[in-house]
Amino acid sequence: MNQTDYKSMLKSQQGELDAILMYQALADHATNKKDAEIFRKLAKEEGRHAAVFHNYTSVELRPKKLKATLLPILVKCLGRRRAYQLIANGEYSAAKKYQHLASLYPEVVSVRDDETRHGDMVLKLLL
Repeated sequence: MNQTDYKSMLKSQQGELDAILMYQALADHATNKKDAEIFRKLAKEEGRHAAVFHNYTSVELRPKKLKATLLPILVKCLGRRRAYQLIANGEYSAAKKYQHLASLYPEVVSVRDDETRHGDMVLKLLL
């Protein structure tokens, strides 16, 4: 693995770890039972994603709490519709970022595909 890919893997691993806390916080603050259920499921899947990247990096990282702190506040300030759209856009953006890694590392394909599905799941909560 070249240095650029390694740095991308580390950044991706960190992002996935941060997303675990973010989705757990969103689930804890959700006023809707279905939202909480979906967010807990997404947190679990983000954990699997972090493990995929960890298998490549072999580096133990700790999740950062910034997203977990900010996202529940954003939901209250912006409203559910706008905040969930931002969350979904973040998932779609991650899928695009993972495209290059997915083309080189087969295990990342499922992570990339999950990110797109995650964006779709968050948007479906608005229906």
